[in-house]
Amino acid sequence: MEQFKNYINGEWVAPKTGKYFQNINPANTEDIIGKFPESGREDVNDAVAAAKEAYKMWKRMPAPKRGDIIRIAGDLFAAKKEEIARIMTREMGKPVFETKGDIQEAIDTAYYSATETRRLFGHTAPSEMENKMNMSFRLPVGVCGVITAFNFPLAVPSWKILPALAAGNTVVYKPSKDAPQAGVVFAQIMEEAGLPKGVFNVVLGKGSMGNMMVEHPDMNLIAFTGSTEVGFKIGEVCGRTNKKCSLEMGGKNAQIVMPDANFDLAIEGVLWGAFGTTGQRCTATSRLIVHKDCYEEIISILAKKASALRIGPGLDDSTQMGPVVHAQSLANCEKYVKIGLEEGARLVIGGQKATGGILDKGYFFQPTIFADVTKDMRLFKEEIFGPILSISKAESLEHAIELANSVDFGLSSSLYTRNVNQAFQAIRDIEAGITYINAPTIGAEAHMPFGGVKGTGNGHREGGWTVFDIFTEWKTVYIDFSDKLQRAQIDNY
Repeated sequence: MEQFKNYINGEWVAPKTGKYFQNINPANTEDIIGKFPESGREDVNDAVAAAKEAYKMWKRMPAPKRGDIIRIAGDLFAAKKEEIARIMTREMGKPVFETKGDIQEAIDTAYYSATETRRLFGHTAPSEMENKMNMSFRLPVGVCGVITAFNFPLAVPSWKILPALAAGNTVVYKPSKDAPQAGVVFAQIMEEAGLPKGVFNVVLGKGSMGNMMVEHPDMNLIAFTGSTEVGFKIGEVCGRTNKKCSLEMGGKNAQIVMPDANFDLAIEGVLWGAFGTTGQRCTATSRLIVHKDCYEEIISILAKKASALRIGPGLDDSTQMGPVVHAQSLANCEKYVKIGLEEGARLVIGGQKATGGILDKGYFFQPTIFADVTKDMRLFKEEIFGPILSISKAESLEHAIELANSVDFGLSSSLYTRNVNQAFQAIRDIEAGITYINAPTIGAEAHMPFGGVKGTGNGHREGGWTVFDIFTEWKTVYIDFSDKLQRAQIDNY
């Protein structure tokens, strides 16, 4: 069995704890991918110390030179796309066509971040004084801790790591314990791209190791993607220790379908949004809100389509939906089916572990649809992170928007309609960081801001130009060449 190592200060090193955990293929629990470090405080300390030392050099490297390295990393991700996709599918389950898309996001983000190193613009402004100039520019923050979830093992970390590096920060990265090999691959790519030692470090481990990173006194910033519960705890520590903190947390995203919509398109959208990545996306379509005039028709067509989805190992090219990531996730899906039945929701299809043949070896769950879900039900309000869709009936567009907003999250949203007035009304009134018109709740593009409101985030946006607001600080400069003391607000009026 292959035994993996941490990547610290440009070296592949064994954990000082001497402990390891097994990484298991969720599609076949007999397939052990390898042993991965269960790192401890000493390993975290070494990684942070390396990043802190490397920061002195890296922040002074001209930004476009940093961009050259990041661009090479994008080239390497592209050249190894097929190979990396199969590694990712084996360890976290989603089909290869999806993991290829995951890598494409990393490629796009690499090229975008590389280009932005020539566009880290500041601002100049006229002074209120004579013979004086005012300007501002961006500076890096320092050592950044990055902690991410399993579902997008390269895309999501790339949204944080590559802009952080482009801005002149150094990084200590903790991948999910459920997708640790993707973190190893990330380090291998950055090493091959020519990143100097210590600039990027990967420390593998379980949840407690993330706490050590968050609490470390030399960590200047934490960028986190994961559950709202964990994100709130991270936010508390960062508030107490005055660290910058970017939180991308849960979602309970709704797709609205109006009677004038293209029904075929709307059903395609919810199938992809609800069951793509086996529902294990923060942007997954976990709620479908349908106007009363087309409610039963949409349910009937959708049930047939969802029942026909091909479930199986992601490495099989015919698979449309893979397993959930582990036994706890499977048990969680079973728990919410029980909750839904107890609450009085109508089970339309699914509701059980998918079995038979090769499916018996993995954590497979049937595509599941509940109808007649009301806003007081837990199915309506709580993030499940599995292939379970809740359908609710709306009396009007206004009622649909009210239902969409009746949760504690606000990440993504969607409306299917041919009515441009209704589209703009939804764009204005839905409480979410992202709204799609005639498209599912998933499908973010790397050059656009990504993030949400309410329980989904703490105000930051990854992706696009806005991500650099996370990973930079503003420096304001006043240059007075009057050769005399000029007192602002006093001597000018």
